[in-house]
Amino acid sequence: MGLASSQCLFFFFFLWVFSFLASQSNVLVSATSAELRALMDMKASLDPESKYLSSWTVNGDPCDGSFQGVGCDDKGLVANISLQGRGLTGRLSPAIAGLTHLTGLYIHYNSLCGEIPREIGNLSELSDLYLNMNNLSGQIPPEMADMGSLQVMQLSYNQLTGSVPTQLGALKKLSVLALQSNQLTGAIPASLGDLGTLMRLYLSSNRLFGSIPTRIADLPLLEVLDVQNNTLSGNVPPALKRLNEGFLYENNVDLCGTGFLSLRTCNALESRPQPFGAATRVPSTGIPETANVVLPCNLTECSGLPKSAHYSALIGSILATVALSAIGILTFTHYRRRKQKLGFSAEASDGHVSTDQPKSAYKKNGSPLASLEYSIGWDPLADARIVNEFSEEAFQSFRFNLEEVESASQYFSELNVLGKSNFSTTYRGILRDGSVVAIKCINKTSCKADESEFLKGLNMLTSLRHENLVRLRGFCCSRGRGECFLIYDYVPNGTLLSFLDLKEGDSGTLEWSARVSIVKGIAKGIAYLHSHKPKKAPLLHQNISADKVLIDQRYNPLLCHSGLHRLLTNDVVFSLLKASAAMGYLAPEYMSTGRFTEKSDVYAFGMIVFQILSGKQEVDHSMRLAAESCRFQEFIDANIHGRFFEYEAVKLARIASLCTNESPYDRPSMEAVIHELSNCSSCL
Repeated sequence: MGLASSQCLFFFFFLWVFSFLASQSNVLVSATSAELRALMDMKASLDPESKYLSSWTVNGDPCDGSFQGVGCDDKGLVANISLQGRGLTGRLSPAIAGLTHLTGLYIHYNSLCGEIPREIGNLSELSDLYLNMNNLSGQIPPEMADMGSLQVMQLSYNQLTGSVPTQLGALKKLSVLALQSNQLTGAIPASLGDLGTLMRLYLSSNRLFGSIPTRIADLPLLEVLDVQNNTLSGNVPPALKRLNEGFLYENNVDLCGTGFLSLRTCNALESRPQPFGAATRVPSTGIPETANVVLPCNLTECSGLPKSAHYSALIGSILATVALSAIGILTFTHYRRRKQKLGFSAEASDGHVSTDQPKSAYKKNGSPLASLEYSIGWDPLADARIVNEFSEEAFQSFRFNLEEVESASQYFSELNVLGKSNFSTTYRGILRDGSVVAIKCINKTSCKADESEFLKGLNMLTSLRHENLVRLRGFCCSRGRGECFLIYDYVPNGTLLSFLDLKEGDSGTLEWSARVSIVKGIAKGIAYLHSHKPKKAPLLHQNISADKVLIDQRYNPLLCHSGLHRLLTNDVVFSLLKASAAMGYLAPEYMSTGRFTEKSDVYAFGMIVFQILSGKQEVDHSMRLAAESCRFQEFIDANIHGRFFEYEAVKLARIASLCTNESPYDRPSMEAVIHELSNCSSCL
């Protein structure tokens, strides 16, 4: 009787297990069907005329690689949607809430309109949200605070209105919050000071008012706070000094503070407005007093369980273990079956994602995030060749994904072109973290054919770090485009050339103090290059000119193209030198020797000093004669109307004259130039 009872018990137990497995299989099938319905609803809303998402079909499988821009996880559930720059003109559908396993949503650089649906808050696993560069309107839904996994929220360059929701302070994993260039009003919520992982906060070009909350200034990981072009007021928290150039606050006329360049000192009568949206403190348990819940047991609050309860718990644990094992078998079987069905296009790709993508980004099942490609015969970044030139850490920190480069430049839109030359095109771009960059695209035919030499040059470029050199953010090489991309920090005020040959009354005329500061900065940048000796020889710029000196928002000069000749073919470098000679920057001895030295860069520097003093691009022989005779008044820019210090003008004119001496042996070194500048009180 006992044996029969046991057999009966096991029979019913296995019957229950198989029933459970069947139900779980139905759950998975139901989930994929629900996701398909959600995607089709999204298609109808995003692309009502089916111009761009025709690959999304009601009879298709979102995870077999046929749905353009859709990537799935290893369970066959939609994890990424990457539709940036696809020309979409519709709206974002509330059906997005049906994709509950979504971790990345990239729909930036389109023309979407309408409001952000509140249902987006249901995406609890979403880590990357990119809706920037659209025409979205309405308010930021407070429900977005429910997306507890969110790391990057990009809503910039839209037409969003209303205030910044105080609820966003609940996003404890957020590292980047970009809301710039909208029409947001109200004050900056103090609750954003609860975002302990926040590194970058972009709020510029809105209509925000009130003060900068002290709690935000005290965030431990904050690197960038951009509040430019608002109507903020009050005393700037002193803690923001530590950000240096990472704190951007221009065009807020009522801000004041001590120790900040271009900010007036607050007077004693100015009071600091009360921060908006101070976070409400919750009880230590985090649970309202009226909540009907049982707190976890500890040694002081709960007594031990009765023995019968222990037996019940033991039996329940055994059943749960068997059930979970069965579920695991079912899941594995389901995954193997789907894996046989899906293509493995991502496994054939390089597999490196860009540095600002979360580590959890899915790379299987044809994910659009892993799209770096190389060519046969021109592969300067092949792993086998990198080891001798880069440390793995340095390489990965500089290596960019082609998809990110394309996305940042809006697929190399002509509207983003900053400049063109006979060997490259430079585009303005915005990275996923919101930072603005300049992307220089160089055709492979202009790059050194010897890959080891190309890599050595690239490694040298990554080692350059100075406040007066444009910073290289990273690089990427593409087989399909046949180009190498260098990604630099974007410098907003253009080149020094744009400040020359101005008419009287032009707003761009440089003040005397700015001219002195620019001369000093250029000298420091060149001296740094000359002290940088990768092969026991100084690194020469070889192409210094006014259009190679960029001016940032604080009139700090930055040399660009430093070391670029190390990547280029000889004919391209020679064409650059011919252009430099035509503008008068090439030292006369080069014509006879064909060689560059440190004194060649010194000569070009002297020419630039003459240009800065005179405000003119063309430097003639009479300027040098006047400088040698201390008749600097004959060439000082008339647009500054005599507002300069004569002893400084004499000093700078003498330096320019010495640096442009016909004999390279009579020119000073850049170290000597800096020493001379240090003897000038305002040049310190």
